[in-house]
Amino acid sequence: MMQTSKPLVGNSFKLGYRFQRYWDTSMAIAFFSAEVGAGLFLVSFFLDYVPGMIVGLLIAGTLKPYFHLAHMGVPQKSWRAILRPDRSWISRGALAVALMIGCGVVYLLERTYGVGSAVGLGPAVMTAVGYGAVIGALVVVFYQGLAMAHSESFTLWANPLVPLSSGCYAFTAGSLLALVIGAQSISAEHLGMLRGFSVILLLIDVCVIAGILVLARNKSPGGAFSVSLLLNGEYASLFRYVVIFLGLLVPLVLLLVSQHFVAVLFAALSMLSGFFCYRVLIFKAAVFEPITHDLAGSIGLPRTS
Repeated sequence: MMQTSKPLVGNSFKLGYRFQRYWDTSMAIAFFSAEVGAGLFLVSFFLDYVPGMIVGLLIAGTLKPYFHLAHMGVPQKSWRAILRPDRSWISRGALAVALMIGCGVVYLLERTYGVGSAVGLGPAVMTAVGYGAVIGALVVVFYQGLAMAHSESFTLWANPLVPLSSGCYAFTAGSLLALVIGAQSISAEHLGMLRGFSVILLLIDVCVIAGILVLARNKSPGGAFSVSLLLNGEYASLFRYVVIFLGLLVPLVLLLVSQHFVAVLFAALSMLSGFFCYRVLIFKAAVFEPITHDLAGSIGLPRTS
């Protein structure tokens, strides 16, 4: 166990760092699902690739609400959170997901079955509906990182690069999944573009993760402690070998050296594994900064251990 002048003290009142335990694995799955689904929808919308849009909406529209409500614990009352967009990140996120899913489904029904035209909605209206889905998806991609960055109690999260990491990871996942899903149906030109885009995004992901660690380490003792947990402590093996090596470096090398479908598939799976592990560890490694002072020691009395 790593030594520190302010050790971890669990839930006691002793001076020291305390882990946050409210956002757990179910919340990590909710974040991961929303970002992967929204990223795939956005990439597929840009390519005008209907199957990718459908899969993206299914991922974000099912797994995100299910695991978020499971985390909140009282699903039958959770709808009340949607009514407070002025003060609740949950509300803003729920409205963004609803906008993406609602507009996305209508847009896809028009694209697939011509439903909009059948009920008298012109092309301009359906185009606006499609862009409504895009706006909702963009909010979904970034709002979770913004919610984390708004949490000043955790230096690891209170970082301008955390929302950027959400967006970069979402678009990376979306690009790689589009490469896999559309391997036989997307044009060769678009496949080549997706491959290049994925390589660039993976490089950006590496830089953003490095930036998060540097900024957190230099901002406060709590941030430095969180970074130590990720690089040298309890979570070092998972962070180094799953998040960085398997999740970023392996897919980068595979995309650069091979165009075979199996290589692309493995690159997508390894990237998604690393992304999910990042989502879990960024929650687990966050610690509260100590907010009490050693009053006994400051007046010459024996310090308690």
